[in-house]
Amino acid sequence: MNFLLIVFILALVVIYLSVVIVQQGTVAVITVFGKYARVLRPGLNFKIPFIEVIYRRISIQNRSVELAFQAITADQANVNFKAMLVYSVLNQEEETVKNVAFKFIDEASFMQALIRTIEGSIRSFVATKRQSEILALRSEIIEHVKSQLDTLLESWGYHLTDLQLNDIAFDEVIMRSMAQVVASSNLKAAAENEGQALLITKTKAAEAEGNAIQISAEAEKKASQLRGQGVALFREEVAKGMAESAKVMTEAKLDASLILFSIWTEAIKHFAENGRGNVIFLDGSTDGMEKTMKQLLAVQTLNSGIESSGIVTPPPMSGRQ
Repeated sequence: MNFLLIVFILALVVIYLSVVIVQQGTVAVITVFGKYARVLRPGLNFKIPFIEVIYRRISIQNRSVELAFQAITADQANVNFKAMLVYSVLNQEEETVKNVAFKFIDEASFMQALIRTIEGSIRSFVATKRQSEILALRSEIIEHVKSQLDTLLESWGYHLTDLQLNDIAFDEVIMRSMAQVVASSNLKAAAENEGQALLITKTKAAEAEGNAIQISAEAEKKASQLRGQGVALFREEVAKGMAESAKVMTEAKLDASLILFSIWTEAIKHFAENGRGNVIFLDGSTDGMEKTMKQLLAVQTLNSGIESSGIVTPPPMSGRQ
């Protein structure tokens, strides 16, 4: 009875040691006497107790790690990087799993090699660039690292899924100087914009003033022409009227000096009403009135000759009125 119980217990132990449950997203590497034998996939698996041993369980899921390190630019500026690395096993093929299981002595050694490789790649890239260029080269840095790591990680059985540079910062002194440079650049741009705006404003104002002067000059020119035409017509009509009056007076055998006397009295009246205290000297002598009368008669004679020939022109006026 005791023997059967011992056999039963041994059978249970053998069955327990033979059953291997592999979790989803994981594979198990089996060795026989220290030598690779096979790979167990997720689910229920069996192995030979005491002969087959689970050497290592490998996760095929994505894994992430955060990095923080420092690099130096070509102009000796310290740059602090904070990055996030996402990586995973390349695939579930047997050869890939063997590389992952046996390439490094343990997971810590692999992580150390991976981190140092990424840091070295970024540092070698940054060392060829100047401080002012680094912030604009985020995507170029990532592409540089990926291009160098893809082949190396594949030989280790891994794949670099993603690399993100979450933070790129300089020392406090450099950051403060960069802020001053940006501020001064903004002030310079603002001053240039203000100068351009002032120049445009003054230019437009000058153009408007020039246009206004031109329009005013054109209007004055037109007004002067109209005034000249009006004065010429006025003189023509006055001359015609006086010549006609002289003719009528002559035909009626009246003294034409009455016309001059009438004009004289009207002028005196106009001066008295509108003179505003100004002193005006008039030639009121008999000789002056007689000379004016002769001029009017000459104008009348000239107008009669022109009308008979069909040509109408303003009569010539005496230089003294």
